[in-house]
Amino acid sequence: MDIEVPQTVLPDTVFEAVVRIPYDKQVKQVLANGKKGGLNVGVVLILPEGFELAPSDRISPEMKEKIGRGRGQIYPDGSKSNNTVYNATGAGVVSKIIRKEKGGYEITITDPGDGRKVVDIIPPGQELLVSEGESIKSDQPLTSNPYVGGFGQGDAEIVLQDILRVQGLLFFLASVILAQISLVLKKKQFEKVQLAEMNF
Repeated sequence: MDIEVPQTVLPDTVFEAVVRIPYDKQVKQVLANGKKGGLNVGVVLILPEGFELAPSDRISPEMKEKIGRGRGQIYPDGSKSNNTVYNATGAGVVSKIIRKEKGGYEITITDPGDGRKVVDIIPPGQELLVSEGESIKSDQPLTSNPYVGGFGQGDAEIVLQDILRVQGLLFFLASVILAQISLVLKKKQFEKVQLAEMNF
């Protein structure tokens, strides 16, 4: 993984951190509509104290297009997405598997002891690991794991520059330039005086 950030950032400026993640582009994930598509990749960026996310009115339209939200295994409300493993909510025999019109499955698990039935709803895009008539245990995976992600780590150095230090540097550079100019002017003046004395 390669992280590219500006080495120095002035206060109240918006900057972009670019993260390059090498991965196999042949690997597909389950999309929200149940079809298979390219991987969504992302990064957790931990910045030092003094940094914060830029408000939306400070972000350019081009940058907004780049930063669309990705998908994980769990939605913010706590419900599972179709990008995770679905487990049986009860033990028993898989008595019925119904394939839904819009994709996905409805799996009925019947307890042979008391005849109690549990129905598990599987969203589109999942690959079933069970079949009708199979005995399963509670929490046994009903689907394969479609998640193909991983977690890598990389470090980059970034410094929030103090504006007083920048102003001090500019003042120092300006004073050096003025000193150089005054030295050149003094030298020219001295040469004129020497030339005038030689002409006497």
